[in-house]
Amino acid sequence: MLSCNQLMKKYITTTAVQDITLKLEAGKTYALLGPNGSGKTTFMKMVAGLIKPTSGELQFEGKNIGVYSKAHIAYMPTEAYFYPYMTCKDIGHYYHDFFDDFDIEKFFLILRNMDLNLNQKASKMSSGMMAKLKIAVTISRNSRLIMLDEPLNGIDIIARERVLNTITNNFAPNKSFLISSHLVDELEQVIDYAIFIKRGHVELMGPADELRRANNKSIVDLYKEIYADCQF
Repeated sequence: MLSCNQLMKKYITTTAVQDITLKLEAGKTYALLGPNGSGKTTFMKMVAGLIKPTSGELQFEGKNIGVYSKAHIAYMPTEAYFYPYMTCKDIGHYYHDFFDDFDIEKFFLILRNMDLNLNQKASKMSSGMMAKLKIAVTISRNSRLIMLDEPLNGIDIIARERVLNTITNNFAPNKSFLISSHLVDELEQVIDYAIFIKRGHVELMGPADELRRANNKSIVDLYKEIYADCQF
């Protein structure tokens, strides 16, 4: 589905992503793991077509990132990006106008399940409400690759289970999920594959079960080991 070879992104004084080579397959759930500043968001933004790689190859279903990939990849960034005057209902119709694969009835259903008011304005939302809204609009697209950047940030521990269930209920054989997070314990039980990024490069990756068996450690313990020397 997605392939990249020696992917690199450099800024003036920083190399955010360096020499990443990997493939994502259809129907699987991938965790993109690492602390803040490790390169997770930069990688996702390149896949989404929001920033261009400095070098390397990046393709979605055999085509370079561009108009085709944007029609089939849904990306949820960490930033709040809705117009403040819009209500949840307005945002649903806005997405419906822009994306052919957006299911507005599914969106309204997810809002109800997450206890979000259709008439609530974006400017009046708490960080937790905004996080739920971003998840709702993203997974309401019938996209083949869905990328969620830190989807559990700002969501209290009581609501996390419901939000995570909402995400996992949308797993399907024809869809892949790429979920970035540093809340590894929340994701460990639902992922098929783990990708650990450290200082812009892949430190370790593989099927979650195989990583556990090979290292005799949980994904959480592997995370602690890999990033023990990082400044959080």
